[in-house]
Amino acid sequence: MEPYHHFIEGSGIYLREVRLSDVNENYYQWLNDPEINQFLETRFLPQSMHNIEEFVRSKDGNSNEVLLAICDKTSSMHIGNIKVGPINWIHRYADVSLLIGDKAFWGKGIATEAIQLVSHFSFNVLNLHKLKAGCYEKNVGSMKAFEKAGFEKEGLLKKLWMLNGTFQDQVLLGLCAEDFHPVK
Repeated sequence: MEPYHHFIEGSGIYLREVRLSDVNENYYQWLNDPEINQFLETRFLPQSMHNIEEFVRSKDGNSNEVLLAICDKTSSMHIGNIKVGPINWIHRYADVSLLIGDKAFWGKGIATEAIQLVSHFSFNVLNLHKLKAGCYEKNVGSMKAFEKAGFEKEGLLKKLWMLNGTFQDQVLLGLCAEDFHPVK
């Protein structure tokens, strides 16, 4: 029996708090692997274990940013993270960003399920009205995951991001509470 509480339970995954014990060789490898971090802003600076620990510490108990570990239900393995925030409590919206660090879990619908779970939590527990996300135009996997979770393309910021020496557009996606329909 797992000694820790599953914060949010899904069908194939569960979400829980990110722990300092999660900051291990696997997590370190995710953030320093050029294939995994190709669309992350962290890719421009090497990530040390100390920096990763400081990031995790800064999110613990932070009411403006909720950082959750994505865990495989079968193995309880920590396979990625999803974050809600920064949260704007006045206008009731937040950003959603995620990382599936374990490549063995890519292309299996994990990101879509994590986005669905965190959307349900954001609308029904945090009482937010809108979630938004942005991704590089070339990050088709992320874009599709958000769309399958109910997000719609809302805009484009032309040539905003630098990727492999060329500027890329940022696709803006959003989902309002009244348009959210959890997948059963």
